[in-house]
Amino acid sequence: MFELQAIGMVESALTDPDSAPKQGDEGAPDAWIVFDPAVAGALEGLNAGDEVLVLTWLHLARRDVLRVHPRDDSSRPEQGVLSTRSPHRPNPIGLHRVEVVAVGDDRLQVRNLEAIDRTPVVDLKPVLG
Repeated sequence: MFELQAIGMVESALTDPDSAPKQGDEGAPDAWIVFDPAVAGALEGLNAGDEVLVLTWLHLARRDVLRVHPRDDSSRPEQGVLSTRSPHRPNPIGLHRVEVVAVGDDRLQVRNLEAIDRTPVVDLKPVLG
């Protein structure tokens, strides 16, 4: 066992996982990531136009799912969940490549984040190369 703590929270118009886009570039609205004040200083160096990877904890996902139809398409054969981008998985960690639109004191406005409102954020990393 190990401990993982949220460093922030998603603020988004997306509230229903079933109607949210499967991927951020499939119609996700701009969203905000609001950071805990204790980590706000870690945002220094991020600028509008940067691409970052946001790691989230998909708190509404099921953890007992091991096989899925990719993209919830029942015409496609089931596959092991680890070969898909399904949110339902043993450790429901979300990985989202987004573009920073604006930077505030304790928040980032981002484009292409398909995570729903109130999704915990566990880390953020720059896209390299």
